[in-house]
Amino acid sequence: MNDPVTFEDLATLMKRRAGLAVDPWEMESRPDADFADYGLDSLGLLGIVSELENRYGTSIGNNPETCRTPHEFLDLVNTQLTLGA
Repeated sequence: MNDPVTFEDLATLMKRRAGLAVDPWEMESRPDADFADYGLDSLGLLGIVSELENRYGTSIGNNPETCRTPHEFLDLVNTQLTLGA
């Protein structure tokens, strides 16, 4: 089974793939904050999805690029990783 992707993991990916420095605690504590609030656009999110798919060797289906918030995104990603395990 794969370990869940955390807010810290997501912040690291946002830095690596989109050059954005984001505090993982802030993302976790603001469940309604959109990716746009952190400066992440759809291309940056697709880069993160691509890296996660490569890392875990499984597709993250259900259109992850439509997730508006980090909370929605992590819920979807972790559900998909659990199903794909």
